[in-house]
Amino acid sequence: MNTWNHTNKPDFILTGLTDSKEIQLVLAVLFLLIYLVTVLGNIGMILIICLDAQLHTPMYFFLTHLSLLDLSYSTAITPKTLQNLLSSHKSISFVGCFTQLYIFILLAATECFLLSSMAYDRYIAICNPLHYPVIMSSRHCLTLLTGSYVIGAVDSSVTVLDMITLHFCKSKVIHHFYCDTSPLLSLSCSDTQVVEIIIFIFAGSTILGSLITISVSYVSILSTILKINSSSGKKKAFSTCASHLLGVTVFYSTLIFTYLKPSKSYFLGKDQVASVFYTIVIPMLNPLIYSLRNREVKSAVVRLLKRKQGSRKLSSQ
Repeated sequence: MNTWNHTNKPDFILTGLTDSKEIQLVLAVLFLLIYLVTVLGNIGMILIICLDAQLHTPMYFFLTHLSLLDLSYSTAITPKTLQNLLSSHKSISFVGCFTQLYIFILLAATECFLLSSMAYDRYIAICNPLHYPVIMSSRHCLTLLTGSYVIGAVDSSVTVLDMITLHFCKSKVIHHFYCDTSPLLSLSCSDTQVVEIIIFIFAGSTILGSLITISVSYVSILSTILKINSSSGKKKAFSTCASHLLGVTVFYSTLIFTYLKPSKSYFLGKDQVASVFYTIVIPMLNPLIYSLRNREVKSAVVRLLKRKQGSRKLSSQ
């Protein structure tokens, strides 16, 4: 039986989501629209935060990078998916496959800890507001952000370096629409038990570690909010973190379903649906969640539009 690894590079074949050409066309149009909204929404969020001085706060500093991450890992997956849906040539090179896997794990793991940093920011803002400017200084925010990227880089490097040492002999066909760990492991003729354990440990520590931080932060936030006497005060306090809590719930629910389980329980249909959600749909939803449910962002948009109208009037005079 023929085998290959990183020294003998094959082209993998991505089967995609369906064999029906009609459904492929419908999905291509749908994913293209979603991707355009993703690009416009996340770039728009970044520009709004950068252009409005009142949004130059720790929370929106993290939100800028959340939009950058969503835009980046959607771009790492969606264009290739669109190409495969519209073309009969569905191959991806060995290097391209593992590069896509590396970028995706890097960005997804970084987002986990960035969401943790955002939860920590809300915890300090609500539970310790008097010390908020000191604790959430620019230096501290930059440290949290850098730490998130470093952990993401370590996570993705360990995973990909372990996987490229495997030999693949069962097939070149990846039963997925992008290169992910479970469908790749299923193609290997090497003993993958050690690699699976390592991946499970790193994925589990990344997801659970960040989720525990978020959970502890929000338990403390909820406890503090319940102690507020006025109903308006409770509503105002909760509104400052409601959008973030919604974004966290959507992101982690699909991530846990896909990765915190043995690879042998990988089920093509359900896992693909979950993967579509967190690789293509969620990057589109996040800017909508943080803009439509956030009064400060809405106010910033109004201020920017008024400023633009004012500059037009001055230029016309």
